[in-house]
Amino acid sequence: MKELNKNRNNFNVMSIDKIDAPDGMTGDDWYHYTIGEGNSKIEGLRPGSLKKVTEHVNEYCAELNDRIGRGGSTYSPRAKQNK
Repeated sequence: MKELNKNRNNFNVMSIDKIDAPDGMTGDDWYHYTIGEGNSKIEGLRPGSLKKVTEHVNEYCAELNDRIGRGGSTYSPRAKQNK
């Protein structure tokens, strides 16, 4: 799948691909998604329509980017080093 969204230094949707249901799970509508930023990559699986999965992944990216805009997580070792 082509790159869906690209902003410099932000988490972006890299791909969303239809897959078979994971072992032990039912249903025909499963997707594997990849979100990335620099060397960081997050992969996940989600059931639902392509539209719903795409909405979820875009919201997930927006939340991650919002967190970055606020200086990251207070649990991040890098955040503690900068104090």
